[in-house]
Amino acid sequence: MDAQDLHPYEHDRRVLEFLATLSYRSGDLGQYLYEIACGVSRLIQSDWSIVTVCQGETGQVVASSLGLGAGDNGFSVHGTLISEITETGRSLIIEDIRQEMRLYKPPDAYLGYMGVPLRTVHGEVSGTICSFFRQARQFTEAEIRTVELFAERAATAIDNYRLYQQQQKFNELLELEVANRTEELRVAQARLVERERLAAIGEFAAMIVHEVRNPLTTMIMGLKYAQKQLLEASARDRLALSLDEADRLQQLLNEILLYAKPQVLQLTKVNLGEFLRALLGQMRELPEATDRSIELKNASLEVEILGDVNKLKQVFINLFRNACEAIASGDTVTCELTHESHPAQVYIHIHNGGAPIPPELLPRLAEPFCSTKPSGTGLGLAIVKRIIEAHDGTFNIESSAAGTVVTVQLPLARESHRNGDQS
Repeated sequence: MDAQDLHPYEHDRRVLEFLATLSYRSGDLGQYLYEIACGVSRLIQSDWSIVTVCQGETGQVVASSLGLGAGDNGFSVHGTLISEITETGRSLIIEDIRQEMRLYKPPDAYLGYMGVPLRTVHGEVSGTICSFFRQARQFTEAEIRTVELFAERAATAIDNYRLYQQQQKFNELLELEVANRTEELRVAQARLVERERLAAIGEFAAMIVHEVRNPLTTMIMGLKYAQKQLLEASARDRLALSLDEADRLQQLLNEILLYAKPQVLQLTKVNLGEFLRALLGQMRELPEATDRSIELKNASLEVEILGDVNKLKQVFINLFRNACEAIASGDTVTCELTHESHPAQVYIHIHNGGAPIPPELLPRLAEPFCSTKPSGTGLGLAIVKRIIEAHDGTFNIESSAAGTVVTVQLPLARESHRNGDQS
């Protein structure tokens, strides 16, 4: 018995039974729509049925009762029967194309056509269900109602799938945001713990330095007085050695206090090129720079940072001293400014061609009391790192057979960053 011959009640019952067997899952939309297309073909006995989705002038066949061919199955909506359906939002019935004068026609070899819009819950037409018939035929109200019912289910499925995809994307973004915020919180907590630890160390160090410095000062005064009173050369030499050690101990106490106390910055705008040119002029007078050259590259780069001039001097004097001590007399230390790799940052690279630092020692160089110098305190680079980090910068050391490169990265002042972008 054909669908046309069924009692309307029996026909509706069969349609509902078929729809009840369909199982829509958000991850298997294609199979669901294929079952829709096949169900329509079966119930109204079409030769071919398809489900399309449309967006503007572009359409795509997403399911076919004859199976989808290779490719993306896209098409232009303009110049097709589908354009008439999407524009009017109404079903289109052609019982015999030979009896009608139409601008748009079904594909060759098909005489009959039924197209029904897929309407979203918001009333928008998102696509169609189209059925093609090789023979002319008449359509009953029950058949049209059947396809419209299938179209309603297909439109709901497509809408739900899109909502599901949007929800998945939102969930992924939310998870990423939560992960980022969690990491930011972890870093902030770590910084807070580190600050609290350093504050406690600072208080303890200040107390110890105060307790040691006072008697040390008294001892130095006594040694200097005794040095003036003694006439014997050997005794004076011993006292001189004691005074040198006392001075070294006093320097160590000063550096411990400098490392432990919080880095309070007095920020001003600093033109980095001018700052380094002036500093290198002073550096050439230091003993470590005797018979050594310091070359400044790209010093004309006009970049500004927000920095504490005195603390930055402390940083770069320490780094230039170390670089000069690492090379032989007559060699050159180079200092280069760059910022092309990251427009919001400026990089200061200080290179010396001295002997390479052992790889196992590199990660520990900025740790307190780690030094490659026999007479070093091991606090110089640790203090440098703390000052740079207080400026929201980073500090890195690389060493190879070609020498050692110390890189200081500092954020540009905002106006300097904008000017750099405009250029």
